[in-house]
Amino acid sequence: MNAPEMPTFVEMQNRFGAMPISRIRLVPPPGTATEADVVAIHDADRRLFELVDGILVEKTMGSKESEIAVCLSRILLNYVLPRRLGKVLGADGMLRLNTGLIRIPDVSVISIQRYQAVAGIQDQRVWSVVPNLVVEVLSESNSQKEMQDKLAEYFRFGVEEVWYVSPSLKTICVYYSTEESIVIESPAVFNKSRLFLDLVFSLDDVFLDDVCIESQRDG
Repeated sequence: MNAPEMPTFVEMQNRFGAMPISRIRLVPPPGTATEADVVAIHDADRRLFELVDGILVEKTMGSKESEIAVCLSRILLNYVLPRRLGKVLGADGMLRLNTGLIRIPDVSVISIQRYQAVAGIQDQRVWSVVPNLVVEVLSESNSQKEMQDKLAEYFRFGVEEVWYVSPSLKTICVYYSTEESIVIESPAVFNKSRLFLDLVFSLDDVFLDDVCIESQRDG
């Protein structure tokens, strides 16, 4: 059997858009990577790579993106946990959406029903479950095509709601489908989730720059 042909750089840029080519791992060769590679690299190097079409694409996050993801994780955890609605995973929660497709959202919420439907999920290194809610904090290295493709994948495989968070614009774009969305801009109050109808929080609690500066001045 012939080895699969490695895609060219042009083909990979056509696939993922104008993102830095350095995010694509060349070992193992693109087109040949497996789930085992995702786990092995994470264990050896503590680096996170998503798996798409046999290609390892590094999941990058700067300090600001990390801070925002932590804030949203806290908000969602404080909402989900007391109500026993399910599980909240952070920025290294690896999820198998389909055979050969591993995504690592910055935050994800899995309903108790979906979680309990997967036997032995706690023992899986990569959870084979589609989350109900996905949160992605956008970074400069994300291309428009990459995020459009992710959005389509999320809804295709059963995600019910997706939030794209822009640190530069201080907005949360809530997608109910690939065709329907609403943008909420700081300092507005967030109350637009259709999954969690009574979830309410201020975007000031997510984008903390001005809050921290004002707190220092007051002190």
